[in-house]
Amino acid sequence: MPRPRSGRAGSARSPVRTLRFDGWIAGIGTASGTRAVLGHWPASPFGPFSDLMVEEADGHRLLLAPSRETADFVSGIYVFDEVRVVPVRVRITGRHWAVSAPPLDLRFSTGPRALPGLALRAVPGRLATSPGWLALWDRPARLLLGAGTHGSVRSGRHQWYGARDLHPVISATVTREGRGLGPLAPVDPPVRFGSGSTPRRPCLVRVTTHVALAGGRTTGGRPLPFGRSTGRGG
Repeated sequence: MPRPRSGRAGSARSPVRTLRFDGWIAGIGTASGTRAVLGHWPASPFGPFSDLMVEEADGHRLLLAPSRETADFVSGIYVFDEVRVVPVRVRITGRHWAVSAPPLDLRFSTGPRALPGLALRAVPGRLATSPGWLALWDRPARLLLGAGTHGSVRSGRHQWYGARDLHPVISATVTREGRGLGPLAPVDPPVRFGSGSTPRRPCLVRVTTHVALAGGRTTGGRPLPFGRSTGRGG
């Protein structure tokens, strides 16, 4: 995994303020009680990567990340009982997703947009990711979807979720070391990785996430070598 990319020219002496991640988040529940949250980030300060957060029926929280660098960053934001660095591979074919992150394999399919997805698509991208808009819609989003638009996270950081599209997940298969974890079910109870959650109904959300860092540092007190705002996305 490459090192985080540099920000705009001339900004190296500026402290890190905000990191931008552009991609998709999928939240899926199973009848066995295991819930999985996939983050798929084609554009991020760390380059393209995907990670899988899993909460088992007994409450055990597991992070599967593709490199020590991304594992340290994600576990510095969210809370886990166990962190593993493993290959996380995502293959997308139309509306069908296949995810391999040993010991888990996840396959799911999405359906057409319903009203929430149509409403999110109607908001211009720049507005949909602005802090003022997200603060305004935090309470309605929690009431309608069961997931907020922003919140404080670990180490003095704040995270903003700018949702821009939403598709329902209509089918899913989750296996752990070849053992099926039951049919698709609501993400219930809510996952406990941090201040936010995912909608109760399994879904795939197109999202631009901003993480504001206090003091411009990542986990372990190491400074990140890029500028005021990094990562690009459409």
